[in-house]
Amino acid sequence: MTSRTTPEQRLTDLARLRRVRDRIDREYAQPLDVEALARGVHMSAGHLSRQFRLAYGESPYGYLMTRRIERAMALLRRGDLSVTEVCFAVGCASLGTFSSRFTELVGVPPSVYRRQAADEAAGIPSCLAKQVTRPIRNREARSRPPQLA
Repeated sequence: MTSRTTPEQRLTDLARLRRVRDRIDREYAQPLDVEALARGVHMSAGHLSRQFRLAYGESPYGYLMTRRIERAMALLRRGDLSVTEVCFAVGCASLGTFSSRFTELVGVPPSVYRRQAADEAAGIPSCLAKQVTRPIRNREARSRPPQLA
């Protein structure tokens, strides 16, 4: 989407980027990499990464990890799975990477979040809990938990 890009090409690229984002939303638990995502929309991996960041403010990998962490938060709030089970259920292959990224986005490790979520979300409808506990993208995690009052 440079200055030489025609409006028609820009719209085509945006449609491709939307398809990539939708695929990540649908298949977040599957092994996905930028090369495979780029092949699916007939773009190079570098071009996809640059254009995705311009359109959505983060890399395809960052967006994928945010989706995985959002789903992990929901599974941890349920409380019936261990942190390791949640890690693998959302498509992460490394517990260390999962825990690091979770802590970066949410502000606390997954095990602490699981304990806190059981107390804080008691009696709150799941649709509201999802909005209140959504991870923050492109910024540092909150220093304190959200206030529910």
